[in-house]
Amino acid sequence: MLSVLSLIIAVALAYRFFGDYLYRALHPVRHSRVERVLYRLVGVDPDAEQSWGRYARALLAFSAVSLLFLYLFQRVQDRLWLSLGFAAVAPDQAWNTAVSFVTNTNWQSYSGETTMGHLVQMAGLAVQNFASAAVGVAVALALVRGFARSRTDQLGNFWVDLVRVSLRVLLPVAAVGALVLVAGGVVQNLSAGTDATTVAGAAQHLTGGPVASQEVIKVLGTNGGGFYNVNSAHPFENPTGWTNWVQLFLILLIPASLPRVFGRMVGDRRQGLAIASIMAILAVASVVAVTAFQAAHGGTVPQAVGAATEGTETRFGVVQSAVFAAVTTLTSTGAVNSFHDSYTALGGMVPLVNMMLGEVAPGGTGSGLYGMLILAVITVFVAGLMVGRTPEYLGKKIGPREIKFASLYLLVTPALVLTGTAVAMSVGRSSMLNGGPHGLTEVLYAVTSAANNNGSAFAGLSANTTFYNTVLGLCMALGRFLPIVFVLGLAGALARQQPVPASAGTLRTYQPLFVGLVVGVTLIVVALTFLPALALGPLAEGL
Repeated sequence: MLSVLSLIIAVALAYRFFGDYLYRALHPVRHSRVERVLYRLVGVDPDAEQSWGRYARALLAFSAVSLLFLYLFQRVQDRLWLSLGFAAVAPDQAWNTAVSFVTNTNWQSYSGETTMGHLVQMAGLAVQNFASAAVGVAVALALVRGFARSRTDQLGNFWVDLVRVSLRVLLPVAAVGALVLVAGGVVQNLSAGTDATTVAGAAQHLTGGPVASQEVIKVLGTNGGGFYNVNSAHPFENPTGWTNWVQLFLILLIPASLPRVFGRMVGDRRQGLAIASIMAILAVASVVAVTAFQAAHGGTVPQAVGAATEGTETRFGVVQSAVFAAVTTLTSTGAVNSFHDSYTALGGMVPLVNMMLGEVAPGGTGSGLYGMLILAVITVFVAGLMVGRTPEYLGKKIGPREIKFASLYLLVTPALVLTGTAVAMSVGRSSMLNGGPHGLTEVLYAVTSAANNNGSAFAGLSANTTFYNTVLGLCMALGRFLPIVFVLGLAGALARQQPVPASAGTLRTYQPLFVGLVVGVTLIVVALTFLPALALGPLAEGL
């Protein structure tokens, strides 16, 4: 438990100090020379701001080009340098992988060490790890500007936000983090691999590659795609207990610090602290729950060893595995250092519920903050109905237009999850290796992971089929970009308003009452939406 306590302390310190660094880095007065060169190459005026519609179109255009490039990159892999002799990726899998990495999902229906060459890993997948993370932070900044500004339709410039997040935050932290991981034993080379003889006398080919450089942005950008098939359970990706701790810290670093940026941008640091407190309550509850369910081992073998250790890497043990599972599903990381399919029924349910919460505690890089702010808007609307007055948040009235955008945001993912699961259960049953409640849970987990842009898998499901590659790709695309459009629409509506002064009836959104209300609304929304599906899957199996 010492590692957990030290992680909490480190994240708390990062909230203050790294949060202030983020604020200074993302809100400077001047553009650097390197940035100006990039703007000139792209043909962008960095001093011209954009309305929410133009901001959304720029973001969607950038993502569409990125998707097309990554798809083509995989399709011609066999003709590229450092292909390692691998064939071109099949069309349906190339589509699924391209959408996955562009949407920050990093769902993988393939084994990385036997499918992707080094150039595709470096110049394709790793680049999108940076770009998709930067897009998430850019959207969060645009929404916060909507709260902070008044009587304007300008939300900033997407291209400026994208470049600043990439150059001033992601690249420097990733460079330092990669050196730390290399020092910890993570592989970093361009080797085609080494043939080794196992303890049992069998031959095994060990693929090398630029692992550390991809591993660090995988966790820092809350992406999650592993260089190897078993992800962060592989000793080349995550060699020791302390590298496991470093990866957890990097996952939480930016999402946990962004509420501080929010508080400073709106001119009230208490607001940022309130949002961070909501995230912390949900996160601690999740970590405690999954650890308790894994420790409450049922069955002869788990009781004999003291915990449910099946599918758990012995280097990390039950506690660090459970914490990793909670953290990577509370965020949109999706990396795993143990197999969630082997967890106890209720222990495996917790990561699933984390994704159903919307991954807001602290959530993905950028997406966690704007998801939590949407829940805050819903909460003040509900509170306003309870007392019979027009709801306000940070001086902005939450009227019909604003609540429509917020409601549409909340409805997209459940619609994709429940519809996608129903379709998969009726059409894609041949991919199911298990029946009954556990089989349903595996399918529900896969669709939930795709629609919430998480990327972790429950295993036990043969997802590398034309059906699953296509359907999950659609879920990832719609689950990423439709909510982003609604967030930007809400930001535009808020920015045009004239702030109203606080009155005696104004809900104080920095006090414990508001924190409790948001936590309650978050849990109730998830319970009302997903409880029937959970009752047929993990709850039925666990009880």
